[in-house]
Amino acid sequence: MVASNILLLVAIVSALCGVTSAMMIAAALERRGIAVNWIWLRMLILSKYLGQYRDITSKETGRTGALFYIYVGAMNLALASAILGLLLR
Repeated sequence: MVASNILLLVAIVSALCGVTSAMMIAAALERRGIAVNWIWLRMLILSKYLGQYRDITSKETGRTGALFYIYVGAMNLALASAILGLLLR
């Protein structure tokens, strides 16, 4: 019971980190002159903005920006820990 609660807490914190990094990605795109629809950010982050951020940072520095990996890692950790936490209940 304790392990499942800890895993669910990890899932919540990871999801919050993912949301924060998504907002930071959107802000970084806006600074570079790309219009971001903040209302539809949740729907467009995977299909549009994440790829744009990866491409732009790769062209600028030769490497993908750190926010890309933070978002992907946080969301994968949130998914995995939520599933594991629910299975252990």
